[in-house]
Formats: sequence, structure tokens, C-alpha cells
Amino acid sequence: MQNSLWLAGIEKLTLNKLSTSLNCDVCIVGGGLTGIYTAYLLAKKGVNVVLLEGNSSVGIATTGHSTGKLTPQHDAVFSKLLGAFSEDEARIYYDANVSAIEAALQNASIDLYQKVDSYVFATTEQGKKTLDDEAEAYKTLKIPGYETLETELPFDVLSSINLPNTFQIHPTNFALHYAKLAIKEGANLYVNSRVTKVAIDEKAVYVDDDLQVSFNHLVLATHYPIEAVKGLQLAKLSVERSYLTATKTSEMLKGQYISVDTPSRTIRTALINNQPYFIYGGSSHKAGTIEDTQSYYEVLQNEVVSKFDLSKPEFLWSAQDPDTADSLPYVGPITENEPNVYIATGYRKWGLSNSLVAGEIITSAILKEPHPASDIYNPARNQFGSTMLRMLNLIGFTVANLADGYITRLDAPKCTHLGCRTRWNDGDETWDCPCHGSRFDKFGNVIEGPAVYPLDLKS
Repeated sequence: MQNSLWLAGIEKLTLNKLSTSLNCDVCIVGGGLTGIYTAYLLAKKGVNVVLLEGNSSVGIATTGHSTGKLTPQHDAVFSKLLGAFSEDEARIYYDANVSAIEAALQNASIDLYQKVDSYVFATTEQGKKTLDDEAEAYKTLKIPGYETLETELPFDVLSSINLPNTFQIHPTNFALHYAKLAIKEGANLYVNSRVTKVAIDEKAVYVDDDLQVSFNHLVLATHYPIEAVKGLQLAKLSVERSYLTATKTSEMLKGQYISVDTPSRTIRTALINNQPYFIYGGSSHKAGTIEDTQSYYEVLQNEVVSKFDLSKPEFLWSAQDPDTADSLPYVGPITENEPNVYIATGYRKWGLSNSLVAGEIITSAILKEPHPASDIYNPARNQFGSTMLRMLNLIGFTVANLADGYITRLDAPKCTHLGCRTRWNDGDETWDCPCHGSRFDKFGNVIEGPAVYPLDLKS
């Protein structure tokens, strides 16, 4: 069963469930860091904001299952970006993340973040080649990182790139801090208020007890968009699941690390109630395609003991993230024909800094102000070749899993999104949909969209 370090002993905000229909200027669906930070920025500008979260608290779902790294070093991404975008566009991505992090930390107390160096490293020849290309990208883009073989890791690396002066956070506490600021600025946040219908033509959303929130602008900050047909997001986003563990340690690391090898590994430490914890994770697979997920946890637990000489981790959790064809998120109008409906998705496991960028971009768009990164994050950006190939692959993947479910998993409950047969996830004790990544707990309740209704476990 999932047991995230970031959800242990936190002080949740006391928020109400939506109890009456409302009108607002901006309705935000989703109470993770993206939704919260967007609500804060808009409310600070005097905008009437309503945020709706389906869970019992904000900041506990995707945000509460992340690594807590707040850095513009998103593994070896810049060499990839130079293959798909211009130098100016790739540099804009870096600058946008740096600027958004700096702006957010200005309104956060010092106990909410720690300054560390970020490392991307390789222990294989193939990984070293990847980092050689990434180092060249750093030089081209004038990113202030440097190659080094000196790390704190208890094993030799063939290559690493150190990006100094980055940060790490307790992601849930950070989100809760900004939720408090958003409320102070006048935003209205509601929990236990799951949106079940998005009526774009009516400019309204409906929650599960038929209450209605009417809006002028709508922000879908639900990780995977609950409205994913418009803009063909269903055929553009793939969903990957990865795994994390945490155990007590005696020393804090000065850096945070991620490997470019396969399978990947992520490493950092965190100080929780004056107790240092060692966080270790990695490996990934298409969401909903694996039943024996416990084996992923067991591999990580064994490596923590054997490679780092630490006790077996007591915290185990997993995370999933939508990915795009060109490695950049989709943030902006869902389609050119619906300029008042915005999405923020496709963070590729780097959702913390990108959530802050997304909040800035969406706020600027609603206020009709320019943002330097709006074009490269635009969901309608022109990457026809890579996007079309992704769409064809994902359509084939979805059709294959839809058919396979009705052949091999006839007893599995059907996902309430589009009817694909789910698959039991033994490590997390959840029902996972392989088609678009919806997740349900063992009782059938929605954990992760795009599904909005619970499973029928009786049929």
C-alpha cells in the first residue's frame, strides 16, 4: 500500500466541501501545486477564483507523491530540446523555470526549501554518451552547469553534470503554504468536491452532487486533463508510472541526483521533524500495464540496503506523469477555439517547477499579459511530425489494451472513463487503467483521472 513520506504527519488545511452553486471569474479544477499556485497568482491580482479539489485536502495527490526536487535540471532534457526547438526556445524553457522558482521562493519562508546542487549522472557507457551530448547543450545554451566525476554517491560514475544553486522542498507543505496565501488573497478553495462534468459551451462545471460552478475562464489543473477530447489530448499524452522509497539515515546530502541510465535512479535526502531521510527511486513503465508492481519496490528496497548500507525503506510510494512527444509540457488554451479554457499537463515527472511556470503562463493569459514561455508551452505548438507519430502510437496502444482487456481480464472492472478493463496493481492495491492512466483505490474510488466516477465493483 502506498505510504508517501510527504503525507506523514502533515497538518492539512481545514477546507469546506462545495455546498452551493457559484459564479466566478476563474474556476480551477485540481488542488495540486499547479492549481494552488495559479489560484494564488490570480487572487493576488484581484481575480475572483474558485478552486475545486476532489480529495479531502489540497496538495496530497500528485504533488504529495513527487520527489520534491525544485530545479530546472530536468534530467538530460536540453540536448533533446535542441533537436526539436531553436536555441532561443530551449533557453526560454530553462529561463522560465529558473525565474518561476525564484519568484515562488520569494514568498516562502526559509524553512520551506533548501538550496542544493542538482546532478544528472551516468554509470554506463550509453549514459555517458547521453551526458556528453547534454554537456554540449549546456555550453550552447550557456547554462551554468559543469561536468564532474566528484559526487557524494558511494559508487563511481562515468560522468555527471552539476547544476549549482537549485532547490528541494517538502512538496506538500510547500503547496499548503501557497494554499494559505491564496486564501489570504481571497481565493475560495473547496475539497471533497469532485468535478464530474465539464460543460464548456455552458461555461460551467458540475460536481458529483449536481452543484454548478459557472465561470468566465476555466483551468484544468488535473494532471491528466479530465476534458481530453478537445485538442486530442487523449492521443497526445502517454502516462508513465515510477516508484519511490524513503528510509531513515544519519546524514544529509548536499546534492540531489538523477541518472540517465536504464533503469533510471533518483536520489535525495530530506529533513522531516529533525530526522534525515534518504529518498531513492526510479524505474518506470506504462501506467496500468503491470500487475506485479511489488517487485519494483522490492528491487529499490534491496538496492538501498546493498548499495547505501541503510535500513530497508519503510515509506513506499509511486507517481505517474503524462508525457508529450517533444518533452515540453502543454500549458495554455486547450484549443484555439476555446481560448477561455486552459490545461496544464505533460510535466514528464518534473511537475514542481513546471507547475510554477504553468501558474505564471495561465495567469498572464487570463490577464492578457505577455509571458516569454507561452509559445513554447502552447498545446497547439507546431511539432507535427513527432506529435503525429506519438498520436498514432498511442491510438494503437489504447486499442490494443482495450481489446486485450476484454479477452484476458473479463472479470476486471471497467474504467469509468472510456470503458477499458482495468488491471489490479498489487504493490499499491489499486485498479489501474492502461488506456489513459485512470486509477482507483481498492474500493473503486477515483484516485487519478481522467476518470471522474468510481468503479462498479459489483458487476
